[in-house]
Amino acid sequence: MNKDRIAGSAKQVKGSIKETAGKALGDSKLTAEGKSDKAEGKIQNAIGGVKDALKK
Repeated sequence: MNKDRIAGSAKQVKGSIKETAGKALGDSKLTAEGKSDKAEGKIQNAIGGVKDALKK
C-alpha cells in the first residue's frame, strides 16, 4: 500500500464527514465540498492501486 492509497482513503473519510455535516446543518456548499473530496479520494486511491499493480 503506497502513499496515494492512504491519502486517498483519508480524503474519502474527510469527504464523508463533510458531506454528513453539510446535510445535518443544511449547508449545501459543505455537502458539495464533501462529495468532491470523496470523489478526489476515490481517484487518488485508484491511482495508488494502479501503481501497486505496476510494481508487482
